[in-house]
Amino acid sequence: MLGGYLNCIVARVYDHDTLVQLAKYSGLPVINALSNLEHPTQTICDLLTVKEAKGKLQGLKLAYVGDGNNVCNSLLLGCATVGMNMSVACPKGYEPDKRIMRKAKEIGKLTGTKLNVVRKPKEAAENADILYTDVWVSMGEEKERRKRMKVFHGYQINAELLRCAAGDAAVMHCLPAHRGQEITDDMLEGNQSIVWAQGENKLYGAVAILDFLLS
Repeated sequence: MLGGYLNCIVARVYDHDTLVQLAKYSGLPVINALSNLEHPTQTICDLLTVKEAKGKLQGLKLAYVGDGNNVCNSLLLGCATVGMNMSVACPKGYEPDKRIMRKAKEIGKLTGTKLNVVRKPKEAAENADILYTDVWVSMGEEKERRKRMKVFHGYQINAELLRCAAGDAAVMHCLPAHRGQEITDDMLEGNQSIVWAQGENKLYGAVAILDFLLS
C-alpha cells in the first residue's frame, strides 16, 4: 500500500531488517534514517561538515571514541569510501559490527584508507584531525545503562584527549549529548567544536539524499 501511495520512505527503526522488508515489498527508495546497525544519513552530514571545516576529506584521520554502534559502523563505511583514515577506541565487546568492518576494509583497499580498532582513546586520538563520540547508552539500550556507565568510563572527549590530537583537531558529536559523560562541556562548546554546524548540516544532508533519489 505504501508503494502505491508514496515516492520514497524515510524510516527510523530499531531492527535493521525492517528497512530491508520495507524496500523489498514497497518497491520504493528507502532511506535509513537510523537502525540498530547503521546510521548513514548521519555520516553524510558528518562528511559534509568535515569538508567544510577542513577543506578536504581524503587523507584526514578521524578518531572515534566510545561504543562501536550504528553511528560508528556507518562512519567506517563513509570514511573508507572517501579515503579518510579512522581509528576506533572502544572497550572489549563493544567493537563495530564485524561484517561492516570487513566491508569497510575492502573499500579501504581501493581508496588507500587505514581503519583500525584499539582499546585506548589516546592511541586512537594520536595526531587525529577529528575527534568524534556518541552517547554511551543508545536508544533501546536503557536496561544496560548501569553496566555501560562503568564500561565506558574513561572513553570521553576532554581537554586531555584533545591534546593527543592534531593542534587544529575538530570535535564532533552526533547529538544529543550527555554532557560530562562521553564529552565535557568545554569540548562541546569550545573553539574547536564543529558540533553545531554538524547538527545544522543534518538538514542539508537529508535534502541532498532526497534530491539524489528522486531526481
